[in-house]
Amino acid sequence: MADLNSKVIAFFEFFSTQNLEPMANFLKEDARLLFPKTQPLIGKERILKFLRILFRQYPELIFTVEDTIAQGDKVAVHWRNRGINRQQEPYENEGVTLFFFEDGLICLMSDFFKDTGKF
Repeated sequence: MADLNSKVIAFFEFFSTQNLEPMANFLKEDARLLFPKTQPLIGKERILKFLRILFRQYPELIFTVEDTIAQGDKVAVHWRNRGINRQQEPYENEGVTLFFFEDGLICLMSDFFKDTGKF
């Protein structure tokens, strides 16, 4: 489980630097992302496209992992983030992402966060 905790912490570090290439290495080809106010995103390339769009909207978005809870092939991550959107307005939020793994790769991410009004 410590290995999966390390993976999700590294994933958020890459997220904070908006570095998609190493993030892609964490995802299965048929990974799914459940994100508030969107249809399920299915497939690594579709998830990466969504993240590119998100990064254009939020050119600065820094995540802090507050806590992780691992059980088997699942990890829950409590996080906080802050940043600036493309209109130069400050943004911050807090939430939980559930990660599900198969063969050491992310097969499902499901996001829950407090302020969905910005999306």
